[in-house]
Amino acid sequence: MKGLVIKNTGSWYLVKTDDGQSIECKIKGNFRLKGIRSTNPVAVGDRVQIVTNNEGTAFITEIEDRKNYIIRRASNLSKQSHILAANLDQCMLIVTVNYPETSTIFIDRFLATAEAYRVPVCLVFNKTDRYGEDDLRYLDGLMGLYTHIGYPCFKVSAITQSGIDELRKELEGKVTLLSGNSGVGKSTLINAILPEQNLKTGEISDYHNKGMHTTTFSEMFPVDDQGGYIIDTPGIKGFGTFDMEEEEVGHYFKEIFQYSAHCKYGNCTHRHEPGCAVQAAVKEHLISESRYTSYLNMLEDKEEGKYRAAY
Repeated sequence: MKGLVIKNTGSWYLVKTDDGQSIECKIKGNFRLKGIRSTNPVAVGDRVQIVTNNEGTAFITEIEDRKNYIIRRASNLSKQSHILAANLDQCMLIVTVNYPETSTIFIDRFLATAEAYRVPVCLVFNKTDRYGEDDLRYLDGLMGLYTHIGYPCFKVSAITQSGIDELRKELEGKVTLLSGNSGVGKSTLINAILPEQNLKTGEISDYHNKGMHTTTFSEMFPVDDQGGYIIDTPGIKGFGTFDMEEEEVGHYFKEIFQYSAHCKYGNCTHRHEPGCAVQAAVKEHLISESRYTSYLNMLEDKEEGKYRAAY
């Protein structure tokens, strides 16, 4: 029997079969994906084959080839990865410039990882109803920066519904991963797009101005009858780089990759080499300093060989 994994709790998987059933499944202890050391060999969005035994227990026996997937390093400092979702048409990264603030380093790490796994991303700037003039100016600056680089941006408020219709159109017929730091309003946003889901929403910690986790597992929600789904994932605090060689990191920053073609040396790391076109572009404000800082920050990951949190 074939189906789609629509929920992963860490201990079992909910599979929606091709004939419309929803079946809770386990995986056998020796089930591992070739070539991927992962904390979760099966991910939401996977197409799978399942079998049931005489006791009525269902097991996932095979994963069909993935179109793509997106991973992050597991947050326990291990060398393993955690697959966020598979077979995606796009990612939407939910960003807040305050309550709490999403760092540009976090944004850029996410974008670089998505580039590495060939998943298109758009940025959704949420909580516009809460911002003062300074926050709104900063938001417009970020939207200008990322739109110029080539990432579509949306300005929304899940509370007032501003921009929600435009966002809903962007989701039609597509499998979309929603991600972001804890507290950026992902669950509230999904409730605004799909009111029937009535997801639990959380509070922001006043002391740290950071979000508290409300989603504890990944789940898919149908958006329409054209194959559109939203994948909700637990809020992410940091985004460690994974499976990138030092000389590859710059390939996943679109504008750095563009200017690197003019560097004097083919293996330029864009830090101290003479004739570096990227450093020249930063000085001339053709590449933003925040993006260049994020690039250097990711190179530090590779040198230290460990996960670094975004905060």
